[in-house]
Amino acid sequence: MKQFRATPEAIAALTPEQRWVTQEAGTERPGTGEHLYNKRPGIYVDIVSGEPLFASSDKYESHCGWPSFTKPIEPARVKELRDASHGMIRTEVRSADGDSHLGHVFPDGPRETGGLRYCINSASLRFIPREEMEAQGYGDWLDQVEDA
Repeated sequence: MKQFRATPEAIAALTPEQRWVTQEAGTERPGTGEHLYNKRPGIYVDIVSGEPLFASSDKYESHCGWPSFTKPIEPARVKELRDASHGMIRTEVRSADGDSHLGHVFPDGPRETGGLRYCINSASLRFIPREEMEAQGYGDWLDQVEDA
């Protein structure tokens, strides 16, 4: 499996909100993320490391205020950690190689796809349209994305 790394240069290039979300486990305001209403085919990668995380074919409208996915593009691409912050127990989702905070996973997703909802901050993601995936080095994941 290809390794993706968070470099000091990539972290320095983040906007203040991207840095706060990915490096300090922040959460963007609901309804404000740039990828919330994106319906184009493609993949979502870690804004810091470029690691492929989620496919558009697994994105759905959960009405929670953040982009939601039924599963990661590959289970090994995300790590799940216990999060006891803010007076509740949740499961934090981080990119496996880049170690960016992405959001949380909840057991209230669509039953027909496994029942999970990966609630992910747009600020932690970069979207790569299907037609650009091969050129940007993500051709190995084209089979995970629906046709345009």
